[in-house]
Amino acid sequence: MKRTIAPTRSNLLKLNDELKFATLGRELLDQKRSILVVELLTLVDQAVDYQGRVDKALKQAQDSMQHTVMEMGRLKVANLFGAVTIDSDIRLTERKVMGVRLPRVETSFTEGGPYFSPEGTTLSVEETLRGYRDALAQMGRLAELKVSIMRLAREVKKTIRKVNALEKIVIPELKEARAFMQSRIEEAERESFILMKLVKDRMEKAREQEKEGE
Repeated sequence: MKRTIAPTRSNLLKLNDELKFATLGRELLDQKRSILVVELLTLVDQAVDYQGRVDKALKQAQDSMQHTVMEMGRLKVANLFGAVTIDSDIRLTERKVMGVRLPRVETSFTEGGPYFSPEGTTLSVEETLRGYRDALAQMGRLAELKVSIMRLAREVKKTIRKVNALEKIVIPELKEARAFMQSRIEEAERESFILMKLVKDRMEKAREQEKEGE
């Protein structure tokens, strides 16, 4: 494609500028890829940790629920938890990493409690509620991490494709076009030099012939 451009010094300068720009773009994209990969790996480690926390919190809440049922009876627990009113508020914000929007999830709860009394309601009810509430809060953080990981992974993939396109297609083509144009310019300059030398030799020869004729 570049070979259709006229092999002139001005076009060669433009081609050099394009090559510099493409090389700089590749370097910047490569830096972006490195930063995104570091952030991605960090979030993956955190997600693994929070997955373990969520699993543990849910198991503890379920064990607490079973203990409460054994203490109070299934029907009484069902009636009590049916009357529990806990309002949850999930606040979504975001942060940016190299232009990638990553979510922040903040979960808070508002409740009326306590939900125990001397008439047969035990402290285990509070422990069960607290267990599920804590599990839900950590699940919000886990969801934040998983969405962030998906977005970062998608951006890393796109960045790698761009780097590969510059490295394997754009930059080699520009270098090839530059080399071709440079060789054509040098060839044209050599031809011009030879032509000028021939003209000069003929002019000198003509002048000598004029002198001899005098």
